[in-house]
Amino acid sequence: MSLFLISRSLRRRSSTSVYLPLLLSKGFSTTKSLRQKQTPPCSILGASDTNDDDVWRLQVAYSNKLKIIPLEKKIPLELVYKEHDDGKTETIGASHGWIATVKEDGILRLQDDFNPVASDANPKRIPLPPLVTLAHCQTKIITNVSMSSSCPEDDEDCVVAVKFLGPQLSFCKPASKRREWTNVKIQHPCFFSSRVVYSEKDNMFRIPGSRGKLIGSWDPCNPSDDPKLHKVERYTNFPRIPITTPVRPPPKDVDVDPGITILHLVESRPTGETFLVTQHKIRAKNKQGVAILKTSILLVCKLDDQGNAVYVRDMGDLVIFLSRSEPFCVPASSFPGMRPNELHLYDDDDMIFVDVDDLPFNYIFTISGPHLVPYQIPPQDIK
Repeated sequence: MSLFLISRSLRRRSSTSVYLPLLLSKGFSTTKSLRQKQTPPCSILGASDTNDDDVWRLQVAYSNKLKIIPLEKKIPLELVYKEHDDGKTETIGASHGWIATVKEDGILRLQDDFNPVASDANPKRIPLPPLVTLAHCQTKIITNVSMSSSCPEDDEDCVVAVKFLGPQLSFCKPASKRREWTNVKIQHPCFFSSRVVYSEKDNMFRIPGSRGKLIGSWDPCNPSDDPKLHKVERYTNFPRIPITTPVRPPPKDVDVDPGITILHLVESRPTGETFLVTQHKIRAKNKQGVAILKTSILLVCKLDDQGNAVYVRDMGDLVIFLSRSEPFCVPASSFPGMRPNELHLYDDDDMIFVDVDDLPFNYIFTISGPHLVPYQIPPQDIK
């Protein structure tokens, strides 16, 4: 099934059994001493029907196949369709293949349901301590979740970072004997709406400022209200972007949409490079007339050693994946069929595959949302 039929497939009932492709990763795994079999990166597309009203089969699209694959793996239906449990379960982010959910009890849980090779007979559920809300902060609206490792159930050094809309940033070690939240209150407003990511190279949690001028870094072992700040010195090699301005100011009663800009900080663990992706979105309507925030511009910059953001059109063998999951990079040569120098964007409103050399405007193809479960899962070890 072609990716162009994704929107219809999310509602389609199918019980087709398919073979899960097991591919030998040629270098993505950070385990240097052992080449491991890994799944290719995949996009979560929904669920297909079974004979059980509460459990359906996971549907994915592997990045080297570009077609919809209904797996044998079963998942709770409320992870895809909120109305199934009256919206009591909310998915609020993902990292390393673990999805984070929050229920009515306010407890954040890590679950492996979207990991295509994790067992559905014995699914893992890791409840974290009740969230603590700092003064003049809120913990109802969560921006995203990041983790320092892929083993939150048994790695005592694994840290989960939760970024809330506003000044609060919270940390927890799920495998620690004394599980508790460490909460910090960010002082600089430029970080309030941004997303947190983990840098394996620096062993830091990092947040890009909303205007792209600052990057804040927090030590996972000793987070504080006073982060280390890195200034982005200047942006270089930027393309000329035409900006349409009206001949005269619009009437006061006319709503002019300035759009929104989202900054994605992405680290390539295989190469040690760090990229800063600028995504600009404007209000639009899809073919069904549903209001969405459509991506209008994408720009990829690489942060150099001098602190400059250098616009790039060639990332070599790398592919960048942006979604509601923590962003990640994968070498295309690790998985036969993947194309190098691409950016795969999958969010609530857009699914876009693009050659970075064609940015900021020309996309290979795009499918407008709204999308139910816009998560991309990085390669998972096949044990």
